Amino acid sequence: MQSPALAIENLGFRYPGQREDLLGITGLTLDAGEQILLAGRSGMGKSTLLHLILGLLEPDRGTVLVAGENIHALRGPRRDHFRGTHIGMIFQTFHLLHGFTAIENVMTAMAFSDIPKAEHHTRAAALLDRLAITTPDAMPERMSVGQQQRVAVARALACDPVLVLADEPTASLDPENAGGAMDLIQNACRERNAALLCVSHAPSLVDRFDRHESLADLNNAASGGA
Repeated sequence: MQSPALAIENLGFRYPGQREDLLGITGLTLDAGEQILLAGRSGMGKSTLLHLILGLLEPDRGTVLVAGENIHALRGPRRDHFRGTHIGMIFQTFHLLHGFTAIENVMTAMAFSDIPKAEHHTRAAALLDRLAITTPDAMPERMSVGQQQRVAVARALACDPVLVLADEPTASLDPENAGGAMDLIQNACRERNAALLCVSHAPSLVDRFDRHESLADLNNAASGGA
């Protein structure tokens, strides 16, 4: 039986100095290929949750399983390698590397993967071509915002992750480009059967997802509705 792409159990986290948990989630499961919108206003801990899933923050309690693996049980290079090969990340502001071309940005995602180095360029070029980037050697700063987002999506999918995390992926785009960006992200994940967890405060995204959850409700479930 295939493990869920993501399974969270009894997750609790608070930043130093806080009196109460910022996050307290009894459970959240995302199956392979499933797409979910997790909605919540700014400051509720959406980005913190993604950092916990990525293993960039340590929870105070609970477990985060990605493809059946407890990411917080891994240490050092093993965690970095697991993150790089199993999780793709799409940031609000893209975080493309300056001084690197579009194709080099995508290739960086494969640096710590098991994909043979000789295949990196061909694989990155094919991804960019699939996403309609016809100038793979262009610098991101000379590309349109929409093109930059396509490069960011290609980078997130470079290692065929089981799980893609998208943090407010349309926040920096106008409404017309936002719709196209979400089409791109969702369709690309479907093609590769990658699960998608999108966090956003934008109500316009709700109708795009068959499943949507409120982070406030998940936190309330953990505290008995308090």
